[in-house]
Amino acid sequence: MSRLLFAANWKMHHAPAAAREVVRAVLARHRPQPDRELIFYPPAVSLGVVVEEIKGRRDAAAGVQNVHWEPKGAFTGEISAPIAAAAGAVWALVGHSERRHKFGETDAETGKKVRAALAAGLKPMLCVGELIEERRAGRTEEVVLRQLAAGLADLDAAATARVAIAYEPVWAIGTGVNATPADAAAVHRVIRGWLAQRTPPGARAAILYGGSVNADNAAALLAEDELDGVLVGGASLEAESWLKILAAPRATR
Repeated sequence: MSRLLFAANWKMHHAPAAAREVVRAVLARHRPQPDRELIFYPPAVSLGVVVEEIKGRRDAAAGVQNVHWEPKGAFTGEISAPIAAAAGAVWALVGHSERRHKFGETDAETGKKVRAALAAGLKPMLCVGELIEERRAGRTEEVVLRQLAAGLADLDAAATARVAIAYEPVWAIGTGVNATPADAAAVHRVIRGWLAQRTPPGARAAILYGGSVNADNAAALLAEDELDGVLVGGASLEAESWLKILAAPRATR
């Protein structure tokens, strides 16, 4: 049985003490389940605490919210993939909409970061998604496939299959408005069809949905067979709301 991925992107929240408190509260009440994996993306300064707290939990992993594509060098404020891996990270977010639209990260840079993460033994989670004006213009598929092509450029089929994809429509992030389950599934089918031509036969790349996921809509979203998990922002910051999302039933496959 493939695992559902429940990824918590804490963004610029939770210093080490708060991170420890939330992880402990979640793991104390969420028992390991064979069909789901928890991923915590804390701020970099809280990574060590999260790694320490999840030790021994095979259903939980930690990741970083961003990496630089160079393995080392004079890049003040950046974190390389090898350093993240050495600090205990297993996953790396790449191309989150806030990195793209607030910090100017380009499609080409996401490709370099994906390759750097893979080279360091990390699991990249590549984020793709359209702006509201692009959606209104009917360009969702064009934008998502462009971002996929750039982010996965120069990878062979085996490496491509190791990259998880998170579809996060930009207009739904932090707005309280999310795509309907049917809308999300439709874009996921487009992504899956594109990936099927570039991954080994029978491989099912993990495709998550992100964008105002919360305890009220998680079950409806995960009822769609196309969704392999969720990437959650604000609703993952508190143990109670995160636990409700983690309890959402999966689609019958």
